[in-house]
Amino acid sequence: MTDVLQQIVPLLYLTSAVLFILGLKGLTKVRSARRGNAIASLAMLIAVVATLLDLGLVDYRWILAGLVVGGAIGGVAALRVEMTAMPEMVALFNGSGGGASALVALAILWLEVIEPGHSGTAASALGGSNALTAFLSILIGSVTLSGSIVAFLKLSGRLRGRPGFLSARNVINSGTTLVALGIGFYMTFGAADPAAVATWAVALTAVGLLLGILLVWPIGGADMPVVISLLNSLSGVAAAATGFVLDNNVLIISGALVGASGLILTQIMCKAMNRTLGHVLFADFGDDDTDTGDNEYTNVRSFSAEEAAMMLEDASSVVVVPGYGLAVAQAQHVVREMADILTAQGAKVSYGIHPVAGRMPGHMNVLLAEADVPYEQLLEMDRINPDFKTTDVVLVVGANDVVNPAAESQPSSPIYGMPILKVGESRSVIVIKRSLSPGYAGIKNGLFEHDNAMMIFGDAKQVLQDLVKELKELA
Repeated sequence: MTDVLQQIVPLLYLTSAVLFILGLKGLTKVRSARRGNAIASLAMLIAVVATLLDLGLVDYRWILAGLVVGGAIGGVAALRVEMTAMPEMVALFNGSGGGASALVALAILWLEVIEPGHSGTAASALGGSNALTAFLSILIGSVTLSGSIVAFLKLSGRLRGRPGFLSARNVINSGTTLVALGIGFYMTFGAADPAAVATWAVALTAVGLLLGILLVWPIGGADMPVVISLLNSLSGVAAAATGFVLDNNVLIISGALVGASGLILTQIMCKAMNRTLGHVLFADFGDDDTDTGDNEYTNVRSFSAEEAAMMLEDASSVVVVPGYGLAVAQAQHVVREMADILTAQGAKVSYGIHPVAGRMPGHMNVLLAEADVPYEQLLEMDRINPDFKTTDVVLVVGANDVVNPAAESQPSSPIYGMPILKVGESRSVIVIKRSLSPGYAGIKNGLFEHDNAMMIFGDAKQVLQDLVKELKELA
């Protein structure tokens, strides 16, 4: 590398690192999220260019092939993905990051230890710290890859139910983790010839993939926002570990940023559910087959779209509480149309956003942003809860556990202590739901029997279209 490039590459890396930080900061607000994503994308482009300059003479044919194929897959996926499938796509992207880190670490072992026929341990060939981080990159990347695939399968409905060994899963997972660590340390510091290093590297990858499956498979859909955040963090940690192996500062920085931000987001998600990360990983809440057996309702009132429209027409303040049912029905554009009609009639319309509504962090924000809902109308749980007491009508669309008063009133409930949107404090509540089936917590929702609550059964999009039609006729 020439003297000029030796001076330019560090500056490009520094620029990339700063842009990554600015992009991440932009992603913390709905209003600036698109700009933050664009900045982070620019940072990645600069990092890739700087890395290619740093490498010097390389075979660009493979690199260009990777750019074309990967770019095409990513572009098509991003353009064609439905909002309901966004959590699944995020899960796959997390897994891709982890898998890429594991493959890079395996490639380093191949190029530096196995192919040259190095006589000695991986630690002696790469250095103790680099060999150790290569082992961690393989393990964490493999766990992230398989765990993300399982999360994708569960989110897409292709994998349901609990494995038969669920009751012993903590023992099994602990044993598998110890085996993975033992294999990794022996591969790094014990195996003394290339063939042994290769064998143990394959074994480490296989056990890491198995561990990812064992960790995520028993976790139910209610905890998927936490799982996706954690997998995102792990993909960053794997990338940072790979950065140490490659001695690439920008990869270390960006990986550390993703790892730290993902861990912080995981903690925020756990706090929103009043649960610990350990409880999410090792307890049974949110299992797909959960059923308390006490889901009978005796005092539910069913109303028509016409009656609901008359109530909305007379309201001066309306809060919409979106849930996964809104995403499934692809009803975000219709709810925006309804809100515009109510606003034109003089009503104040806002949206109450629970942190874990949907199947990934920020799912409802992304969904409503697609319908160009004004950012200032999106209010987080802590901001909107005090307003419910003075709200005329709350319209709950496809949400269940996040509005269940059992979280505050029933100590025996599995969701007791979880912060909820206190919609029951409003003057009237309209709940749009296909049926009285329980949410992912598998429990009855006492809100449906409140005197101020009314149910409209049906597909969220169709019901909202009926409401829009009735509101237009009443205007």
